Amino acid sequence: MSTVIDVFLTIFWFGFFLYFAYKIYRSVRIVSAQECIIVERLGKYNRTLHAGFHILIPFIDSDSYYHTLKEQSIDVPPQTCITKDNVKVEMDGILYLRVLDPQKASYGIEDYHFAVTQLVQTTMRAIIGTMDLDTTFETREVINSKILEVLDQAAEPWGVRVNRYEIVNIAPPKSVIEAMEREKKAQIAKKAQISLSEGDRDSRINRSLGIKEEAINKSEGEKQKRINEAEGVASEIESIAVATAKGIELLAGAIQTKGGKEAVKLRIAQRFIKEVEKLGQEGTELVLPLNLSNFKSVMKAVLGSEEKKS
Repeated sequence: MSTVIDVFLTIFWFGFFLYFAYKIYRSVRIVSAQECIIVERLGKYNRTLHAGFHILIPFIDSDSYYHTLKEQSIDVPPQTCITKDNVKVEMDGILYLRVLDPQKASYGIEDYHFAVTQLVQTTMRAIIGTMDLDTTFETREVINSKILEVLDQAAEPWGVRVNRYEIVNIAPPKSVIEAMEREKKAQIAKKAQISLSEGDRDSRINRSLGIKEEAINKSEGEKQKRINEAEGVASEIESIAVATAKGIELLAGAIQTKGGKEAVKLRIAQRFIKEVEKLGQEGTELVLPLNLSNFKSVMKAVLGSEEKKS
C-alpha cells in the first residue's frame, strides 16, 4: 500500500514540477515588432506588452490576447445584392484595416474580423439597393467611399481603423450580361453609322466648297481677263489716237511748207484714181456723175476751198 502511495506522490510531484516549469517558461515573453500582447492579472486587464523582452508573474499574470499592428487584408466573400432596378448581382471585395487600440480590440468586440466583414456586406447591400445596375459599374469609387465611411464610424469603438475598401468583382446574371453585350454592340454600330454619315456629310461639304472656290476663282480670272482686254483696247485706241494726231500734226506742218499743198493734191489724185480703178472691174455696172470725167472739176470740188484761198 505504501508503495502505491509513494508512486502516486512521485507522479504528482513530477507533474507539479512540469506544470511549474511550464509556468516559469510562459512567464518570459519576447514580443516581436508590430505585435502586442494583452496581459491580464487575476482575470482583469493589466497592461499591453509591445516589442521587447517581458516577464510575467507566474500563476497571476496571463497573456490573454495577441494582436498584430500591421495592416491586415481581409477577403470579403461574394454576396448577392439586388439593385434598384431589381437585378441580382454578386459582389465581393477586399478590406484593409489596422488595429490602433489593442485593448479595445480585445474587449470591445469578440471578433473584429467577423464583425467588420458582416458590416461590409450589410452596408454594401444597402448601398447597391439605391442604385441602378449601370450606376454600380460607373460609381465603384463612390460605393467604396460610402462603405469606408460607415466602417470608420462603426469600427472606432473596436480599436480598429479601416483604411480602405475595394470592390473586386461585380457579376450580374448571365442573361443580363448577354443583354448588355447586345446593347453595347448596337451602340457601337450606331456610332459607326453616325461616323460614316458625318464623314459623308463632311466630304460633300468639302466638295461643294471646292466647287464654290473654283467658280469664284474662274469668275475672278474672267473678270481680270476682261479688265486686261479692256485696258489693252483702251491703250490701243489711245495709241492709235496719239499716232493719228501726231500724223495729222505732221501733215499739217508739211502742208505749211513750200510745195506742201501741191504734194497733198497729187496724193489725193493718186488715191482717187486707184479707187476708181477698183470700181471698174469686169461685170460691175457703175452710175457716175456727168462731171466725173472732168478730173479738174472733181479736184476743184474736193479742194475747192483751198483753190479759192490760193
